[in-house]
Amino acid sequence: MAQRCCNFYISISRRLNALPILKPPPPPPPSQAFYQTLSIHSHSNNHYPPPPSPYPFHFNFDFNHPTLLKFIQFLKNNNDKNDDDDDVHFLSSLEEPNADLICSAAIWVLREDWKPALRAFKLNSLYNNEKACNLMIWVLGTHAKFSIAWSIIRDMHNSSLSTHQAMLIIIDRYAYANNSAKAIETFNFMNKFRLTLDREAFRALLTALCKYGNVEEAQEFMLVNNKFFPLEIESFNIILNGWCNITVDVYEAKRVWRDMLKYCITPDATSYSHMISCFSKEGNLFDSLRLYDQMKKREWIPGIEIYNSLVYVLTRENCPKEALKTIDKMKEQGLQPDSDTFNSMIRPLCQAGKLAAARIVLNTMVEENISPTVETYHAFFEGTDYHGTLEFLSKMKGSGLGPNKDSFLINLVKFLELKQPVNALKIWAEMKKYDVEPSCIHYRKMVEGLVTCRWFIKAKDFYEEMISNGCSEDPKLNKLLQKEVLDSGDKRKQNVIKAISDKV
Repeated sequence: MAQRCCNFYISISRRLNALPILKPPPPPPPSQAFYQTLSIHSHSNNHYPPPPSPYPFHFNFDFNHPTLLKFIQFLKNNNDKNDDDDDVHFLSSLEEPNADLICSAAIWVLREDWKPALRAFKLNSLYNNEKACNLMIWVLGTHAKFSIAWSIIRDMHNSSLSTHQAMLIIIDRYAYANNSAKAIETFNFMNKFRLTLDREAFRALLTALCKYGNVEEAQEFMLVNNKFFPLEIESFNIILNGWCNITVDVYEAKRVWRDMLKYCITPDATSYSHMISCFSKEGNLFDSLRLYDQMKKREWIPGIEIYNSLVYVLTRENCPKEALKTIDKMKEQGLQPDSDTFNSMIRPLCQAGKLAAARIVLNTMVEENISPTVETYHAFFEGTDYHGTLEFLSKMKGSGLGPNKDSFLINLVKFLELKQPVNALKIWAEMKKYDVEPSCIHYRKMVEGLVTCRWFIKAKDFYEEMISNGCSEDPKLNKLLQKEVLDSGDKRKQNVIKAISDKV
């Protein structure tokens, strides 16, 4: 094992040493905050995240099954019709013993369009199927159709089905919709459905609030309810994770750490892991290593997440050799580097414009039989030019990883911030080649960026196309377009007046 680690370090170290020495990496570009929160705030009408991890929906079913494909096509084609006879006739024609499973699978496939998904749910009368109800509630909550979701919960309650999971899901969806007040209200309402307000539900509420950026509300709720739910390390770690890994606010994270000590709550290994992650994201190498040393003094064995954080901050602070030695140390501890480990090197290298070094790490990653992930390719998008972007879009497709909507959103924002509207329009055209449908947020970013680049006519065209494709009107974009057009008109008038006065 030691020999293999040594060979790994020597191999990649030689490749990196062959590269020219560059200056320490500059601060992340302004768009970095956008990239970091992309998965949290991309709440457009046409783009939805996977189900939240506490509520996975697993289907032991072939999604290419001819019956399922036929059923989905039927639902899409008859979306605006309400012919019950057609529905019953089609359902009976399925001739499948597992019709419930087919309808549940159809709901999942149609999760981005709630109307045909709801029709699939009603078609087979899945109100007595607890898993199907939970899935439908998640879909409706994702689309902010909470009144319909609540009606299903009431039907579940009346049918003596457990509504515990359903309530946790709707709490999560309220938090996703940035309605923390409703999420908290739903938690307090659980006893109306004869559900115990237990620790699991309390932690689920805190997790949901933090996951979507409402960390302050979660922290306040935890402290206010300490009589009913005494303060404990698990709840504090949820809040700490929110400040450290969701909002990345090191000041607030330190304050929570002090509060833990004030309430006689001793930080555990998870607490240290969150703080090291936060310090590493901020590029604070000193405090990252300080906490790592404290963990070793307590004889706590660091997990792979901590090593990945150290690899990231060491690479970001221009210490690639030490980062590689950290990877070797992981292996000595019996931990195998994963895609996150290599991404922790690739990401800061790309942010610093060290693409040659990032490519070496990528090649080493493949040699170690570790497959690149979506995050790997997204990291390269940050530092590549137009031709490099096309290269990695092609590689993503070749790897079976997309590209997806976020891939194109990152590139559109990048080129527009670089004042390269021509390249942004070319990337927009590439979306069609990869069968990726632009969502409302893609249109909004294009309009905003084109206006900033003073391409007013093109921005207006995109805005009109956005509305025609079903996106709601945006008062902010309306005002922006009107203001810029007026400003440009005033400047033209001033130029004419100046020209006339010059002649005189």
